[in-house]
Amino acid sequence: MRGAPDRKRDEASGFTLVELMVVLVIIGLATAAVILTLPERGGSLFAEAERFAARTKAARDNAILDSRSASVAIGPGGYDVTRRTEAAHYDWVAGTEPALTGGREGRIRFGATGLADPARIVLRRGGREVAIDVGGDGNVRIQN
Repeated sequence: MRGAPDRKRDEASGFTLVELMVVLVIIGLATAAVILTLPERGGSLFAEAERFAARTKAARDNAILDSRSASVAIGPGGYDVTRRTEAAHYDWVAGTEPALTGGREGRIRFGATGLADPARIVLRRGGREVAIDVGGDGNVRIQN
């Protein structure tokens, strides 16, 4: 019979609706996994605190090695690390709000022996906060 449809051919071609839905669910799960693993824009707040702590420790170490004082001045837009003849400015990631308690006049000063003005810097962004403590002995610690 020439005009009769070929039943086996119609059943074997194409995908079923269930197969298409399964593929869409798998693609959705893979996309969600990728989005959840992407880092925050500008890095996490803890990473910002680590960068600040590392630069503060470097200022302390340079004060000891050079036998000259160094300081870290903290402001709303960023912070300045100053040595006798050099200064470097670092901006906070957008949305980061610093709060300094202790120190002198918005600065943490390290003497030639590495001793410091005790201070606590609290960084806030997006409802989260991380504290960095600078002890009188010059030790710098991050507190969650």
